[in-house]
Amino acid sequence: MYVGRDMTELSMMSKKEWKDSELAYLHHALQQVVPYLNSEGQTIHREIVEEIENRGGMKRHEADYTHGTEVTYD
Repeated sequence: MYVGRDMTELSMMSKKEWKDSELAYLHHALQQVVPYLNSEGQTIHREIVEEIENRGGMKRHEADYTHGTEVTYD
């Protein structure tokens, strides 16, 4: 279950200020409904993907005893 800021709050701030978990969650959620997104939704999804790419992707470089190599939003 996602615990974080909702889209209303996030839409009022730059995607550079979003947490990795927020980007990961919303990318996953929008990816599930891509065929149904209008042009505004497609633009938001594209901006999220661009921000993820600008940060070097969503993979953690190292795993440790409390975290795997994937960013989780749960």
